[in-house]
Amino acid sequence: MTSDPVPSPSKGPRPAPRAEGKPAPSTTPRDPSPVKPADKATGKPADKATDSTADKAADVTRTGMIWVAVSAGLVLLILLIIFILQNEDRVTVHYLGFAGELSLGMALFIATVAGGVLVAIAGAARILQLRSQRRRSRGPKKTPPDAGTPGRDRPTPEP
Repeated sequence: MTSDPVPSPSKGPRPAPRAEGKPAPSTTPRDPSPVKPADKATGKPADKATDSTADKAADVTRTGMIWVAVSAGLVLLILLIIFILQNEDRVTVHYLGFAGELSLGMALFIATVAGGVLVAIAGAARILQLRSQRRRSRGPKKTPPDAGTPGRDRPTPEP
């Protein structure tokens, strides 16, 4: 095992002694007036904290999210068409006493859609269950009867 040699006092520059309580001097020069970088388009100083959040908020819109979703759906649709066209072998499908012949790709597609419908039904049931739980935890609304019309059940206040 080797150890680092102890530096001799004659090699390299020595730091200047400093007084007690004073911080060590910085080697990088400080800019006395903090100037913010200017926006290239407007020439106004840019605030970094506001700029980054404003850019992020401006970048994500509902229209943009819909465009991404539609594009992803089209790509999946193209892949699905390719899958169905490549699996044209005819198969016999038996279901609840019925028998039919159709292409393998179409049979798998129908099974996938049926599975998706079952998942959607289960998800909708869970959402309805959570909404009713939230309504029950809030309790009934406490509004006094005819609160806006004086004179029916309550006397008109005297000044």
